[in-house]
Amino acid sequence: MRDIAVALVVFGLLPFVLKRPFWGILLLAWLGYMNPHRLCYGFMLSFPVVYVVALTTMIGMLVSKEAKRIVWSREMTVLVLLVVWMGLTTTQAMYSAEAWVQYQKVLKIQLLTMMTLVMLTSREKVHAFVWVIVLSLGFYGTKGGIFTIAKGGEQRVWGPEGTFIGGNNELALALVMTIPLMRYLQLHSKRRLVRLGLGAAMFLSAVSAIGSQSRGALLALSVMGLLFWLKGRRKLLIGVLTIAAAAVILALMPDAWYERMATIETYQDDASAQGRINAWWTAWNLAKDRFMGGGFEVFKGPTFRIYAPNPEDVHDVHSIYFEMMGEHGFLGLALFLGLLWLAWLKCSTVIKMGRKDPSKAWAGDLAAMIQVSLAGFMVGGAFLGLAYFDYPYHLIALVVVTHALARGDPKSAGVPASPAPPKPVPQRSAAAGLPNPRLARGPK
Repeated sequence: MRDIAVALVVFGLLPFVLKRPFWGILLLAWLGYMNPHRLCYGFMLSFPVVYVVALTTMIGMLVSKEAKRIVWSREMTVLVLLVVWMGLTTTQAMYSAEAWVQYQKVLKIQLLTMMTLVMLTSREKVHAFVWVIVLSLGFYGTKGGIFTIAKGGEQRVWGPEGTFIGGNNELALALVMTIPLMRYLQLHSKRRLVRLGLGAAMFLSAVSAIGSQSRGALLALSVMGLLFWLKGRRKLLIGVLTIAAAAVILALMPDAWYERMATIETYQDDASAQGRINAWWTAWNLAKDRFMGGGFEVFKGPTFRIYAPNPEDVHDVHSIYFEMMGEHGFLGLALFLGLLWLAWLKCSTVIKMGRKDPSKAWAGDLAAMIQVSLAGFMVGGAFLGLAYFDYPYHLIALVVVTHALARGDPKSAGVPASPAPPKPVPQRSAAAGLPNPRLARGPK
């Protein structure tokens, strides 16, 4: 039944996607974040549903008259340079076959990011896109939060197998990044019931992130909570509610959870932490030795035997920063950090615009929450290998489009510019060809 239900939704919407390709962008976001086809057990589990929807959306973008225009910015320039540099490092990869497969995946992710950028041409479309992300990941946050409460925190929360968020750590980070977007929607929802539902989803998503027993997620949630308070409205109320929610969540967790979190301070005695540190040193030594790094999928046994302090401890790198460093060298890491920094500055610019002009308050609120979400990614990502996760790139595209919309740039926003009003032409006397003095003086 799940396969039939998902197939009916996806294939039933394809004819509409040809006419309105923005529906395809929303459908791709739903498939990319919720992964409903990965929750099936039959033919939809292995069916290339994302490929079919993406192809249909591209055709729709070519034939449809729906508004579309790319917003070019310094962030997009750096992103393109990063993708090109990844292609160059792939040509020199230590494991060529695996590297080319991974590079194709990255290209597909960035192509979908650019398609999203082209189709986000209005505030309403931005709002709808955020809603799809929140509902897709909020499904796992709500379900995982209820599961954690029901089980007393004894069991970990996992995502859909075979996806970016399949692991407990990865799902936790995605939920941490989604809570700020829930808050944005809550601020701009008129219905009280919707606001209450979003508040409950925020709480349960936080419970789910803690219930994943991810130490990186705990650090990201702590930093995100502080920024959430600093950038939010009604700081006293938010502070009280945050402390109360944290107290309730921590009271739910068992002793085993506290013992695992305590290993953050005693990482020297934790085998997993030591394995990550060994992999980080491997990335550092590799980047020093090879200007282009080792290419995608470089963290394998032979690499560790050459570059690791402990050649026998082969471990995944588990860090967006060392992942970039080891696979694409110091230049790749610099481009990646530059992209995040420029996105952060763009958020700050939009926040200032929102403060100065009440009509742009929505843009300022969204930029502030995107900034909080990116902070969660940068902190939690220090302990997870999610450098190619499409979520942060979608957030960057969102803030670029939001900046263009708030700035009121018709070309950037995909809205045709209004023609300038014609200048008044003074009427002339038919007899002498001179301006009519009566009309020039105007009415008495």
